[in-house]
Amino acid sequence: MSSIPADLSYTAEHEWVLTPTAGGVVRVGITDFAQDALGDVVYVQMPEAGTEVSADTVVGEVESTKSVSDIYAPLTGTVTARNEALDADPSLINSDPYGDGWLVEITLADAASYSTLLSAAEYQEKVG
Repeated sequence: MSSIPADLSYTAEHEWVLTPTAGGVVRVGITDFAQDALGDVVYVQMPEAGTEVSADTVVGEVESTKSVSDIYAPLTGTVTARNEALDADPSLINSDPYGDGWLVEITLADAASYSTLLSAAEYQEKVG
């Protein structure tokens, strides 16, 4: 059974989002369910800091030994950081999807948009 931390929010596309900071910055990654379905992650491509992203649009990809999966922006805003550690060790997504395996940080264009995401219980229902 996949781990679904209750303190995060989720998208239907299997991204997790950490509660915004006071400055409206969220950290984004893929869920344990998603990394398990992908298998061994071998490459990650994510946007550079300064890139504008729109909710529900493709912003990057995660490549595994099984397939390539698109990563969607959970919310609209500007990428303020990308996890450079994944360049050297993309398997961090497999070993620690909710910690060291995070993908990007985004400064939200509208902090209220965070409330449109799924709760842990809603996400659990989706993945069964």
